[in-house]
Amino acid sequence: MTDVTLLRPLDPGSLLSAGRRDRDLQYLAGGGVVDVAVIGGGITGVGVALDAVTRGLSVALLEADDLANGTSRWSSKLVHGGVRYLAKGDPAVAWESAVERAIIAGRMAPHLVHPLAQVVPDFAEDRRSARLALLGQRAGDGLRIAAGTPAGLLPRARHIDADVTRRLVPGIRSTDLRGSSVGWDCQLIDDARLVVAVARTAAAYGARILTRTRVDAIDQTGGEVSAVDTRSGQAFTVRATTVVNATGAWAADLDDSITLHPSLGTHVVVPTALVGAGHGSLTVPVPGTIGRFILSLPQPGGISYVGLTDHEVDPGSYANPSPPTEDVAWILAILSLALERPVGPADALGAFAGVRPLVQADDHADAASADISRRHLVRRTDRMITVTGGKLTTFRRMAADTVDLITEAPCRTRDIALIGAGPQEARPDVPPVLWRRYGNEAPVVWDLGELRQELRQPILPQGSYYGVEAEFGLAAEAALTVEDLVDRRTRLGLVEGFREPATRALTQLAGDRASAPELVE
Repeated sequence: MTDVTLLRPLDPGSLLSAGRRDRDLQYLAGGGVVDVAVIGGGITGVGVALDAVTRGLSVALLEADDLANGTSRWSSKLVHGGVRYLAKGDPAVAWESAVERAIIAGRMAPHLVHPLAQVVPDFAEDRRSARLALLGQRAGDGLRIAAGTPAGLLPRARHIDADVTRRLVPGIRSTDLRGSSVGWDCQLIDDARLVVAVARTAAAYGARILTRTRVDAIDQTGGEVSAVDTRSGQAFTVRATTVVNATGAWAADLDDSITLHPSLGTHVVVPTALVGAGHGSLTVPVPGTIGRFILSLPQPGGISYVGLTDHEVDPGSYANPSPPTEDVAWILAILSLALERPVGPADALGAFAGVRPLVQADDHADAASADISRRHLVRRTDRMITVTGGKLTTFRRMAADTVDLITEAPCRTRDIALIGAGPQEARPDVPPVLWRRYGNEAPVVWDLGELRQELRQPILPQGSYYGVEAEFGLAAEAALTVEDLVDRRTRLGLVEGFREPATRALTQLAGDRASAPELVE
């Protein structure tokens, strides 16, 4: 990464503390003017903030709740190369995905991404699915090479025999197993963590990041945004040359010129031991379809996310989407077709659902949501630009296309690494999972427990998150509430049985925080 711009660990400008928020709020409420006001703190919004500020524009980002509060925390946690879109006849989106995966995994956030084997079973009764999958995986290899993915990051696709398949996925059904086709893609340690890293990096370059700041109205002709600090109730006006509407599935609330067709995606949380796929993703074809699969995605802490569904949801009903019971049962039924021991809803530890902001082309007005393109839309009206659609993998490209409408200065984000990327010091005392979550800032996080050893204990005995992570979330990552810690800085809230005890433990930790070490700004 010698040709990539790196930030040093704990860069002072990157600290999204409560004090930093107060100062930024005071500046904006006091009449401060910015070049760009970004509405929305999901992956698209923080991506726009990073792109704009690194092109020399002054930026303020306003988020009504918390970073990654909406769709950006409900994804499959994959940075994928777009093979699925080849199968759907959309090579442009497939190519865009492969290029952006290469940038994220090789340059922007290599510390947050790792290779994941995707294992498609080859059963005697349905050998066609495995063969088609292998053809797609090999086509994906071609995209990977052409897109410039770092050599050695992702092995080539191949067919493996039944014995090797069982070693990768011990829970796979042995009956009629002939082997499997195996392709490789990239998995994020966590989607919300990516959002936070992008936001902190944007802040390090000078962006003002304000969560808990609700936008009530936008005067497009005057470039004025009416906002409210929901923590104090203070109303104020943000003055900007350009306003960017990056609110995802809620974009039409601010821009009635666009039409979205939101799609609901459900994941189920299960013990990894039941799936037996700790070293790979068991990828099961959905019967009667081409290019659709149910994926088991192993996570730290002995759990796996299994998903996902893709069907249209009524606008206005998805502020806090709940996973439908029938979706949970359907996902586990498809997965169980490939398991020695079927899993059912009673085995689930939890479930979550998110809404994709799909933009439908006029010539596909009757298409099912699973068939709608993942292309993004960027549209200007007066002083406002709306960006929506797309997907997590292509957030950087979406941001670049947006900021291209604001300035002629060239995009720099191909060559900017996120906070935490870069050389890592030798610290064998730091738990391995912290390196995966924080990159070269892991020692900083771990050292927050030097004077309070209880922070070096797991928040819950059965979880993989440590007290120091909550402390770091409050000190540096814009976490303002216990809910922020439970649901987004850690992901303990995804397991239903963890939410209540995690809330109690983190409430106590936050209450005791006055005696904790402070990070220096």
